[in-house]
Amino acid sequence: MMDMKTETWTAVAPVGLIIRQKDPNNLEMPFDQLSGFITPSELFYIRSHFPVPQLDPAAFRLSIRGAVWNELSLSYADIRAMHSRTGVATLECAGNSRVFLAPPVPGAQWELGAVGNAEWTGVPLSALLEIAGLADDVCDIVLQGADRGVPKEEPKPPGVISYARSIPRARATEPDVLIAYQMNGRDLTPDHGYPLRAIVPGHYGMSSVKWLTDIVATTRPFQGYWQTSDYGYWDDSEGIPVRRPLAEMKLKSQIARPRVYERLQPSRPYTIFGVAWAGDTDVTEIWISLDGGASWVQGDFVDPIRRHAWRRWKYDWITPAQPGRYTLLARATGADQRTQPDGHNPNFGSYVIDHPLPIEVFVAAL
Repeated sequence: MMDMKTETWTAVAPVGLIIRQKDPNNLEMPFDQLSGFITPSELFYIRSHFPVPQLDPAAFRLSIRGAVWNELSLSYADIRAMHSRTGVATLECAGNSRVFLAPPVPGAQWELGAVGNAEWTGVPLSALLEIAGLADDVCDIVLQGADRGVPKEEPKPPGVISYARSIPRARATEPDVLIAYQMNGRDLTPDHGYPLRAIVPGHYGMSSVKWLTDIVATTRPFQGYWQTSDYGYWDDSEGIPVRRPLAEMKLKSQIARPRVYERLQPSRPYTIFGVAWAGDTDVTEIWISLDGGASWVQGDFVDPIRRHAWRRWKYDWITPAQPGRYTLLARATGADQRTQPDGHNPNFGSYVIDHPLPIEVFVAAL
């Protein structure tokens, strides 16, 4: 654990982000502003569970402990001096698009913008674990942040806890998992985890722990609050319901333009634009429906395949001559030939909203 006290501060919402919750800040990008392959840092969504801790980089230490041969206590300068790696990864909040669920469910009412694609620079977690030396029977790597508080969702733990998640040893030792200190070529901002955060490409955003202070190797599966009570789902084990932690992002696509309830002129060219991404596969096809799912046409990708990064896509449309209300949908297909499901799986509760999302628009003369 850290041997220094941390203070918290109230961040001001960056201009342009949509406030979904305050205290702590939970902010999303206006998704119709999607343009470039990389999401600007000032438009990248912010997901916080507790107030932002204010950490002094001069006193900061990253602890690596647990079932290791050599416990480590590294300064911020130590991390910055190590060999770095830069990679692009899409992060999505597991509750992104929650507003589309019916009936409404509790939680931040994210629309489409709790997702972003950024360039991350840091030290591979595998390099730190190699220095520490993992015991043979290590199964999980726990990532713990400096942010602390009492969760709002039931069942609540008995007191104040730190935010913590774990990832399996096999994933933690892959070279693309980073302990990052830069986002889009600049030092992390406080809202995005300064001074250090984890980046776990392909996993939902809750695995990429911000304000990282402790890395703990465990020989038993981690059973923390955000591993079981929250950010979990119901699975079936030989006919018995079992609770499992969310991990890899599901295949998903979203329409950025037109926006919901946008008014379009009839018989005019219009380019439908959006993005698609996946956790453990590559997005290989994108299909668009102009009639609420009755028929589908294939769209074109703007970006090549890049593992763990989204692909922008477009479809050049001539709006209908007949005025009215139209429902647009997008559906992605992965390299494994799977496609997005028709509807939301209730076993995921208020998370993993991965079915095609209806974007209703009005065609009418201006």
